[in-house]
Amino acid sequence: MAEEKETSDEQVIDDVQYVSASKARLASYPPYERWDDWVEFDSRSWPKKVERRYSLVPTTCFNCEAACGLLAYVDKDTGEIQKLEGNPLHPASRGRNCAKGPATINQIHDPERILFPLKRVGPRGEGGWERTTWDEVLDTFALKIRTALIENRRDDVVYHVGRPGHDGYIDRVLQAWGVDGHNSHTNICSSSARVGYALWQGADRPSPDYANAKFILLLSSHLETGHYFNPHAQRIIEGKMSGAKIAVIDPRLSNTASMANYWLSPWPGTEAALLLAMALVILNEDAFDREFVRRWMNWEEFLQSERPDKPCTFESFIEALKEIYAEYTPEFAANECGVEAETVVEIAREIARAGSAFASHVWRSAASGNLGGWQVARALYFLNALTGSIGTEGGVSPNVWNKFVAAPFSKPSPQKVWNETLWPREYPLAHHEMSFLLPHLLKDGRGHLAAYFTRVYNPVWTNPDGMSWIEVLRDESKIELHAAMTPVWSETAWFADYVLPMGVGAERHDLMSQETHAAQWISFRQPVQRVLRERAGEHVEFTYETNPGEVWEEDEFWIELSWRIDPTGELGVRRHFESPYRAGEKITIEEYYRWIFENSVPGLPEKAASVGDSPLEYMRRHGAYAVKTNVYDQHETGLTEAEIEASRVDQQTGKILKGESALGVMIDGKATRGFNTPSRKLEFYSQTMADWKWPEQALPGYVRSHVNWHDLDQASGDRILVPTFRLPTLIHTRSGNAKWLYEISHTNPLWINPKDGDQLGLKNGDLARVNTEIGYFVIRAWATEGIRPGVVGCSHHLGRWRTKKDEGTDRWASALVDLEELGEGRWRLRQIEGVKPFKSDDPDSERIFWQEGGVHQNLTFPVHPDPVSGMHCWHQRVRVEPAHSDDKYGDVVVDTKLSHEVYRKWLEMTRPAPGPGGLRRPLWFSRPVRPVDDAYLIRDE
Repeated sequence: MAEEKETSDEQVIDDVQYVSASKARLASYPPYERWDDWVEFDSRSWPKKVERRYSLVPTTCFNCEAACGLLAYVDKDTGEIQKLEGNPLHPASRGRNCAKGPATINQIHDPERILFPLKRVGPRGEGGWERTTWDEVLDTFALKIRTALIENRRDDVVYHVGRPGHDGYIDRVLQAWGVDGHNSHTNICSSSARVGYALWQGADRPSPDYANAKFILLLSSHLETGHYFNPHAQRIIEGKMSGAKIAVIDPRLSNTASMANYWLSPWPGTEAALLLAMALVILNEDAFDREFVRRWMNWEEFLQSERPDKPCTFESFIEALKEIYAEYTPEFAANECGVEAETVVEIAREIARAGSAFASHVWRSAASGNLGGWQVARALYFLNALTGSIGTEGGVSPNVWNKFVAAPFSKPSPQKVWNETLWPREYPLAHHEMSFLLPHLLKDGRGHLAAYFTRVYNPVWTNPDGMSWIEVLRDESKIELHAAMTPVWSETAWFADYVLPMGVGAERHDLMSQETHAAQWISFRQPVQRVLRERAGEHVEFTYETNPGEVWEEDEFWIELSWRIDPTGELGVRRHFESPYRAGEKITIEEYYRWIFENSVPGLPEKAASVGDSPLEYMRRHGAYAVKTNVYDQHETGLTEAEIEASRVDQQTGKILKGESALGVMIDGKATRGFNTPSRKLEFYSQTMADWKWPEQALPGYVRSHVNWHDLDQASGDRILVPTFRLPTLIHTRSGNAKWLYEISHTNPLWINPKDGDQLGLKNGDLARVNTEIGYFVIRAWATEGIRPGVVGCSHHLGRWRTKKDEGTDRWASALVDLEELGEGRWRLRQIEGVKPFKSDDPDSERIFWQEGGVHQNLTFPVHPDPVSGMHCWHQRVRVEPAHSDDKYGDVVVDTKLSHEVYRKWLEMTRPAPGPGGLRRPLWFSRPVRPVDDAYLIRDE
């Protein structure tokens, strides 16, 4: 390999600069100029030195949302992709990948993958399928959607996505159709944390600058496995190697906690109290950044609204802060949370010493587990606000500063409708659609779907209360037509009318960007085989021509479907799918991305020209592009003279207004951009919460969880179940056809502390019955001191199943089950056989050595929608006992009538819209695929 010359931030290989992947002096990557003809020795021919020649094509991983770069190694003799490794030119992943990226090769060569579109034969869910054509699929859905549009039934068309894997593409499709049909998984994922962050800063998540931090506080697991795992993990370790200390708050000893300086294992649901106790220490010791708090926290608004009898001075505000949080002493935290008071004080002082270089994050974890979990995010960000570590090197920034989304060639107008099936008025502050309530809302007669797409999403398995999903998916009076767009079989696809095979990471086009560090970048996913054939001069009309079988990519599917919905242009849909280069002609996928790279990515055309490439060819050859680096202090940016001249200053608030819109805020006499909140400051006090019927939650606070430990009857077997942690080697539904990943991780035992095991009569390996509100599941116990006594844990990644021996979810991952209706809403899922070797074109399928593939615990969880954020609160109060004599490993028993009762109970906790001005939702809150402002008004007849 080429000799490497090292610099402080980059490595240079054959005079080509690479973003540094490590401090190692060993050259790790093929030099860019040799990607078209790279030679390696064939490892399987050892000790003979047999050369293999490769073409290297960059693409982007599709196996989580981190969008790490990959290089596909294509054998020049056979034309097959042999392996996928890291792309060193990718600004975020820098050539490194976790196990999920290289496992893309398993997905490409999966012997059980779906290669052709399938159509249901017989009743839904009985497993009768026949091969069909893409023309038949497109014509069927085009007619159904066109009819709904003509009849103005725009709520009848819904697109339901799990991991998008792209930025912005489907938004323009749905708005071109004029429907409010975007549905997502976010309210079973991260919406509580998003609400907490949005209330503070107007952006729904932070972008931590881990590599430059001095102290890192994580409410997470596995080096941020739940949020941009690999790029963040790299930078957390870089920070640690540079001297940063790490603290992890998690009731379970995660991989991250095992490498941290501090592991705090509080009672689940008490995390906000713990964080507020740290804030009080910082306040009482006057260790906060006074100037930052004075300049950027909306303390004047707080005093005027909540303390009108007090002088409107900064000192009065600090006095009020100490008074408000006086109850959150370290001793209170010790009693409430189960963490030593001395540790609370020690970590608070570490945070204060780090000052502006304090990085933190909560995404799922405590925020997604608990009632009021959004207050965990608010309490955590309070520590950043107090230390002035927002927008700073080593601190955190609003994610929008570091995420770059390129504008498309044609942006349709916002839709004029509001879909109450997705955005019910009971949840006006829900950050995303209330998608996990869809079965219950449809059962209540609140909607009807004519055309329903589940796109790389598996609600039957992923969501809580999956049996209710099955009941609704089978009901053609509620869902007329259902297409599962998926690269793999899934439990949900089994209940579809059409199963449409879509490409994996090396078989599709997408653009992605994430807030992985203090920079902006864009990554280009591309179909490897298509790129190589086009380089060789071959004309390719559709990507499926170069993919296995007839595997399509979504981008082209939506173009074709939209064209057929409106073939003449009379509905106004077609014009958004006409070429920007050939008037009136259908756009090609090449033209779509060509236009973006030529017009929407700052600096890219110039960079491409400097090396003699067009912008599109540059991205095809590099796979990613760094738009900006060292992005800090954007809130301090001044307004332009033109903006100042066209605006006015509200003398009472300091806001700089153009009409009714705030452009910025005056800070110490300077016109600054500020934050994207109503006050343009960091909002310690939320007038929004007060206006929308939650005045008692207007400040960062502590909400006792629905699984509060004080209510447990531990002597009778009550425990708190933490079911949210992820395994860093698995990918939700998409793992199922990646054999390497399941060889690493293939079962999900119940973590139980030995003290609890002794009390409950459970030893390591014993079968336990875990009883929930609506049923129970049977699982094997794993005794470990890596979890807090009183708490049990189970990863949500495992427990895949299929109802036919040789069809359904991939056999690498799934058990064969009997799915039985016991009557009156009672269901039982029982495993007939576990994972076992099978014959296929892949000889490894006969080498499977594991039998137990995990237990589908989510089936037994009723919906718990947080009344503020709309987030499903995942943690469960359960009763754990030894398995009964007739129990079998993997048994799941559920009562969907009980689950509907729980749904109604939680519905009663809400404070529905309308809010101020008759609105459905605050106008300043972000919303996926936002409609026109007029649609926010409730106009009941």
